[in-house]
Amino acid sequence: MKNKKVLIADDNALNRRVFQNIISQVYQFDLAENGKEVIEKLQSDHFDVILLDIQMPQLDGIHTLKAIKERQLSNAPIVAVSAFAEDKDREYFLSAGFDDFISKPIKPKQLLETINDLIKKSDASEAYSSQSINQLGEAAIIDNNILIKLLKFNSIANIKVVYDDFISETEKLLDEIEYLIKYGDFPGIGEKLHIIKGNSGTLGAMQLYNFSQTFERNIKSGNFDNTLKDYIYLKTLFETFKVQYHSSEYLNP
Repeated sequence: MKNKKVLIADDNALNRRVFQNIISQVYQFDLAENGKEVIEKLQSDHFDVILLDIQMPQLDGIHTLKAIKERQLSNAPIVAVSAFAEDKDREYFLSAGFDDFISKPIKPKQLLETINDLIKKSDASEAYSSQSINQLGEAAIIDNNILIKLLKFNSIANIKVVYDDFISETEKLLDEIEYLIKYGDFPGIGEKLHIIKGNSGTLGAMQLYNFSQTFERNIKSGNFDNTLKDYIYLKTLFETFKVQYHSSEYLNP
């Protein structure tokens, strides 16, 4: 696991030393004394897990988390660390956007198990996302069988109006998703993806349908590690769909 790197943020030198001694047995690490240092380090380095002490000067753990999310500085799991909370407060920190919570004084076994579990989950998520993307190559950009069925009961002009409306609405939904990602509104993102999934399935935009389904599933399961990456890829698929639509032999005879 020495290829994995943990960022340890705590304003207390003794606490940093304790973290360092435990974590260095298994992982690479770097240290920060406050939230501002965390942000600086994330702008120039990659970390697989971030440990944020809640009580830090200049920029505390809660506001540091918010800055990381808003500025999309890292997709790494972020753990809240606090001496002023108990295990029952874990739900509060999770609702605030942290991926897990560890209370002080630190228990070495719990610390290493938490980091290991988060890294495994993150790696599995990336592998699943890559697999889903690879499978998209087998799906049609536009399923001509669905298109032909639609043309049986509608004129080309009417069907083109439907597809044009779909394109306009999807562009709007993608813009809204980008805004929601910026502010960490994941339930809102899921709602927009559900609309894109339903519309694209109806119109035979199968790559869009398959990936928006995967993206929505990740959001609903609380897997936000690759949200920005998934959004960018969804936009790429949408642009590909538009090119295919405008060159379709069925719609442009």
